Amino acid sequence: MAERKHIPSHTKLRLFSAAAGHCQRPACLETLFPDEMGGEKHIAEMAHVIPHGEKGPREDERPAGDFEVDGFENLLLLCPTCHTIIDKNPEAYSRSTLLGWKNNHLSALAQKQGICAYDDRAGGRLAIVGAMAENKAIWNELAPFEGANSDLDPESEAAKAWSHRMRNVILPNHFRIQAIVKANLHHMTDAELATFARYQEHVRGLAERHVCGIAGRAIRYPTKMDEILA
Repeated sequence: MAERKHIPSHTKLRLFSAAAGHCQRPACLETLFPDEMGGEKHIAEMAHVIPHGEKGPREDERPAGDFEVDGFENLLLLCPTCHTIIDKNPEAYSRSTLLGWKNNHLSALAQKQGICAYDDRAGGRLAIVGAMAENKAIWNELAPFEGANSDLDPESEAAKAWSHRMRNVILPNHFRIQAIVKANLHHMTDAELATFARYQEHVRGLAERHVCGIAGRAIRYPTKMDEILA
């Protein structure tokens, strides 16, 4: 059996970013931060397309030559139920099927969430302002500031409330905003595209900190994002 290695944090981050917080099986697409768990914990499982061992599901589809079993390209993010489904019946879920799910995930999720390309900038703007306003309101009310108890004591009630809102509301809103903007890039100016690139890096940093536990790598929110598609 191949040696199991620790999957690095940057790979986990790429997986969570690519999944946008939802199971990547198109028949599911359920949130990986379920409300019944208070948004505090995720239920995501990193599923191997090709297994470590020679007797695992889809092992007969292992590519020839050098192949990184624990690499991003061989992993997808699933809920526990869907992970069990694909591994219990590998004949029905081939390597090409699973990689197809992964490649088409954001489109499938956007369709489920009613995300689309709009005829004009106003339509795209209207689709994102609610989520942007909710994030800003939570940020103004709960975000820790320098020297605050919640910033110094991660076990404080204020810190717990902030962490809960970040995972359960702010990050899902960010993922939705990104999906809407990406569907409407054709309406954006060059300056807006540059702002959006910085915004995506800001969101990646938040996900690193609040999902993967890597502190201190988020860049500041680009304030010009408040005017995107306006």
